[in-house]
Amino acid sequence: MGAFFPSRTVSFYMARMFLTRSFAVLAGLVLILMTLDLLGESGKILAHPGNGEAEVWTYVGLRVPQIIATFLKFAVLLGTLITLVTLNQNSEVISLKASGLSAHQILAPLVLAGLGVAAVSLAFNERIVARASATLKAWQKVEYGPLPRAGGVQSNLWVRNGEDLIRAGTAVGRGPDTVLRDVAIYDRIDNRLAHVIEAREARFVDGAWQLTGARRFDAGTGTRTELGTIVAARGVTPDRFTLANVDPDGLTFAELSRAIDDLKAAGRPTRALEASLWHKLSAPLSSVLMPLLGAVAGFGLARSGRLFVRAVIGMALGFAYFVADNFALAMGNLGAYPPLLAAWAPFLLFLLIGETVLVRTEE
Repeated sequence: MGAFFPSRTVSFYMARMFLTRSFAVLAGLVLILMTLDLLGESGKILAHPGNGEAEVWTYVGLRVPQIIATFLKFAVLLGTLITLVTLNQNSEVISLKASGLSAHQILAPLVLAGLGVAAVSLAFNERIVARASATLKAWQKVEYGPLPRAGGVQSNLWVRNGEDLIRAGTAVGRGPDTVLRDVAIYDRIDNRLAHVIEAREARFVDGAWQLTGARRFDAGTGTRTELGTIVAARGVTPDRFTLANVDPDGLTFAELSRAIDDLKAAGRPTRALEASLWHKLSAPLSSVLMPLLGAVAGFGLARSGRLFVRAVIGMALGFAYFVADNFALAMGNLGAYPPLLAAWAPFLLFLLIGETVLVRTEE
């Protein structure tokens, strides 16, 4: 395996132990958390007419990827602690150190396995979690009604144009090719509703929206008037609809990057989304960091009576990283931290902390 690793047999043994325990913990967490989540959501799902067991299982299929993405790093931390405590109790760590291996060499198989988990997590987030999050959010907007179709469709969008309010049931496409459906324009004068213009469809033509199948409701007289095809909302650009609610959790890295470029072209702030963009790369790498933060549980004499304390310290370091990571991302979303600092500072900080603890205690 190279000078930095133990023998091939020992490396595979440690990596397999680490992975099996991590994914076993993850399976337990998903089962428990999904059961608790269903206790609160199943009533809402079944409350919609026509929904039954199939819709409940559809919800499970959309929610489970989110739970896996959220709690994978916790599972890897606990898997690291269980693995290292087991190796310590069986005196296997002492045997490895007696053979001339350093603490870094003992941890190398776990770090390499953590890198593999990070790669799988990144691919899983991009291919499955983003799509599931977008679909579930759209489904919840319609209160678990007919499941919205995927494919870049945004729903229930609101835009303010002076005193007027514009609502679009759905928006499809990007830029000048954007098509709005189920459009309603609330025309207000002195903050009082004057009339409402409704249309089946709207397309952006020559700086304004061409409404098809329009009709007007007069709030004063209560009468309706068929208008046919008209032009309205001049100066309201398509990006105000398509980029009004950019959800970073529901977009892949490439899709979020394109949305940020569109927002920049429209002259709108993007710092919060840039922090979320870089966090899509830094978050999976926490699996590489966990063996280092939990390493304090694997060294020291098990019979000294301090093994439990060392395991608690390792767990505390891991959870402190999660707190710092969430805090930095929140500060990035508020614009208080630069995007790169918000995404990468916690990872680099706890990498140094883990190295310092390991070197001072074992090396």
